[in-house]
Amino acid sequence: MKMIETQRSLIEVLDRDSAHLLLNYYQDNQQHLAPWEPIRGSQYLTLEYWQESLTASEQAFSNGSEFKFVALTKNRQEVIGICNFTGVTRGAFQACFLGYSISQRFEGQGLMTEILSAGIDYMFKEVGLHRIMANYMPENKRSAAVLAQLGFEKEGFARDYLMIAGQWRDHVLTAKING
Repeated sequence: MKMIETQRSLIEVLDRDSAHLLLNYYQDNQQHLAPWEPIRGSQYLTLEYWQESLTASEQAFSNGSEFKFVALTKNRQEVIGICNFTGVTRGAFQACFLGYSISQRFEGQGLMTEILSAGIDYMFKEVGLHRIMANYMPENKRSAAVLAQLGFEKEGFARDYLMIAGQWRDHVLTAKING
């Protein structure tokens, strides 16, 4: 389902019939993304996994608990990147976590900033959140630069925060406030 259009992309919550697009993205970018992601099981690179994942994503979108966006080329033939807003908490907090990745083929073109800007705008204006938190490993200079450009502020440092590529890794904690 088409959600957001930017100058160079379409940002959507994909349905299970589009699972092949995500499978291709993760197959093509397996080595590129490996240093920044958890180790995945063998099921991860199967069509069935992505069909089930997209069914769950549609349900989570419908109930407002997660917003897993996929940025596509304008012809919808290729995934440019991923923009996930997860762990949505309502009540007094009104916040979520942001996770994202971009295809190696599209790096260095300003597309991640374009995609994230549109996604953040949607989360603040349409979903009504107050805070979006995004964390990155200190050595990930590109991620640090994108977040700074988008107005995320450093709020702290967490030792051994996430298990990435088989090791507990430190992360810089950042957030962007609506308003």
